[in-house]
Amino acid sequence: MDLGLQGRVALVTASSKGLGRATARALSEEGAKVVMCARDEAALTAAAEAMPGETLAIPADVTDPAAPGRLVDAALDRFGALHVLVANAGGPPPARPLEVDDDMLLAALQANLLTSIRLVRAALPPMRAAGWGRICLITSKSVKEPIPTLALSNTARTGLWAWAKTAAADLFEEHITLNLACPGTHDTERARQAGQLSGPVGDPADFGKVVCFLCSDPARFVSGTALLVDGATTRGLL
Repeated sequence: MDLGLQGRVALVTASSKGLGRATARALSEEGAKVVMCARDEAALTAAAEAMPGETLAIPADVTDPAAPGRLVDAALDRFGALHVLVANAGGPPPARPLEVDDDMLLAALQANLLTSIRLVRAALPPMRAAGWGRICLITSKSVKEPIPTLALSNTARTGLWAWAKTAAADLFEEHITLNLACPGTHDTERARQAGQLSGPVGDPADFGKVVCFLCSDPARFVSGTALLVDGATTRGLL
């Protein structure tokens, strides 16, 4: 299947490791030019050098409110366009609902809700100029079924889902799609360190290909969807 990504320009955040890196690779393998960012410059450089196609690596902390604009500007300066945004960021620490305080909630909202919204806002002008855009927000299966020990993630990510569901309808007539990819447990370095590799465990490379399809030309009629990639571990019906 031709995904129509040859020559497209994609920005993938938090892409030095894990699911972000797997997504960047899947896009690169399909012929996209990929702008990658992460806080760890050494890991980012190594990841970018391992990509099969043309990349631009920019050390950045995407929770910085100025970072989205800088990343989009860098993509335009180097490649002259931006067609695909994959917004990814690490999740907040575990906590039960009644254990969290205002500062913890604000930090989670900053990292896992506002950061993605800012990235979308920054990416929209070049997508509108191109008349074509694909936006995928990497969140968690918790948007479908809250996880008891992840109250901060549940709160921030379901808020992002509500925002994205609303925004997708506004963007569809502009040929810009907006979806969520909601992973369960995958075999990443972070999951191994946290001792989370029990039950069904996914391959990050497969997850990256799922995101790549959501960002493809054939997925033009898929928008406003939160797609579970979780090995049938979520029990909810919606």
